[in-house]
Amino acid sequence: MLNKIWETITGEAREAITQEPFLEGFLTMTIIKHASLCDSVSHYLCERLESDFLSRADLQAVFLEAIESSPEIRQAITDDLQAIRERDPASRGYLSPFLHYKGYHALESYRVAHWLWEKNRPHMALLLQSLISRKYAVDIHPGARIGKRMFIDHATGIVIGETAVVGDDVSMLHEVTLGGTGKATGDRHPKIGNGVLIGAGAKILGNISIGEGAKIGAGSVVLSDIPPHTTVVGIPARVVGTPRDNLPSLEMDQTLECEGFPAQ
Repeated sequence: MLNKIWETITGEAREAITQEPFLEGFLTMTIIKHASLCDSVSHYLCERLESDFLSRADLQAVFLEAIESSPEIRQAITDDLQAIRERDPASRGYLSPFLHYKGYHALESYRVAHWLWEKNRPHMALLLQSLISRKYAVDIHPGARIGKRMFIDHATGIVIGETAVVGDDVSMLHEVTLGGTGKATGDRHPKIGNGVLIGAGAKILGNISIGEGAKIGAGSVVLSDIPPHTTVVGIPARVVGTPRDNLPSLEMDQTLECEGFPAQ
């Protein structure tokens, strides 16, 4: 899959150059000159995250160390991109999300920060978190644990706390918070099950569990455990129905299934 996606991206880049010749320099430096998707991701993200106090070369050394040492990161670079392609109707191919989707950029950068955190390198991990937040308006603590095939749509305003755990195949939209309830210490952030869909602006607060296949309506505030395969909405959120799909994150259907009422 990795090689196939990379071949598709390079093909789309060459086609884009044919359509827009002035992009040749950018696409050559970003994609065509690189030997693999992982190399290209490392180059592109470090170019965007470099700062006055941390050069692109120094950042890239860290990124390459993490990517080369972690098969999980290498797999995620492909799987997260594939998740976008399958779930977002606006993604016409792989090139556009690879180049322009800041949710993808922030997520892959977080995965490097998490690797640093797990290697007991907190200062570098937290510096990278700060750079990601400043560049993408996405604030994911490097201690958070995020599973496979994650899709963060639009991404602006995402906050995920240190002890949050996010399962596989989760999708969330902009302005979602997985936060604490105040000054609690220790394990204080939400645990999100596989296949959960979290609507724009939802706030999930405290060390609570969101069951597998749940759907959280946009703008909801969730303060207590949510059973698997339920739809919740409101402030505070309450169960209003059952998602039509077993894993609503895959279908991205954000209409609400309210018991006794037709789908909204």
